[in-house]
Amino acid sequence: MDRLAINNILRLNELGSELEHERASSLFLRLRKLEQEDSSYVPIREHLKNLMLKYEQKYWSDESKITDGQIKESDLAELFIQAENEFHFKRKELIKNKLKKLGLNQNDLARILGHRKGYMSELINGLRPFSKDDIVIINRLLKINLNDLVPLFIKQEKVAHIKRTLKTISNSKIRLTKIDFDPQFV
Repeated sequence: MDRLAINNILRLNELGSELEHERASSLFLRLRKLEQEDSSYVPIREHLKNLMLKYEQKYWSDESKITDGQIKESDLAELFIQAENEFHFKRKELIKNKLKKLGLNQNDLARILGHRKGYMSELINGLRPFSKDDIVIINRLLKINLNDLVPLFIKQEKVAHIKRTLKTISNSKIRLTKIDFDPQFV
C-alpha cells in the first residue's frame, strides 16, 4: 500500500521518511490546481501541509542535530521525486497529444476506461497509479510504448533490501552499478 496515495493521505498521522516528505511536498503543489476545480481536495492539501510541518519541526528545526546522512537522504529523496515528477509530466503530455491526434479528449479516455472524470484527472496527473488493465488499454489504443507508460522506478526501501540480500548470496554473479537503481538514469 502506498501510504501517500491520494485515498490514504487523510489517514496518516505522520510522515516516516525524507522520501515521504518530498512526495508530500510534490503532491501538495500538484493538488493546488485540482483544488481550484474541486473543493474536495482542500482538506487533503491542508492535511499534507500539517504533516509536512510536523515532520520538519521534528527532524529539521534544530540545526545542531541535522546530520550529513540526513542531508544525503533528503537530497536522494529530492532527486527521486524530481525524476518521478518528470516521468508523470512526460506521460501526461504523451497521452494528451495522442488523444488530440485521434480527436479524443481526457473525458473520452475516462469513458473508454470506465472511470469518472475526476478519477481520470488523478490518474493523468500521477496522483493515482494506473491499473495494469488501464496501461495495456492505453498502450494498445494510443500506441504509446509501455516504457513511457509504466514508471521503472524501484522504491528506495526495495533497493536497500535487494542490496542487503545480494550481499548474503555467496554464489551471486550479479554486479550492480549506480545506474541500476538511480532514478536519474531510468
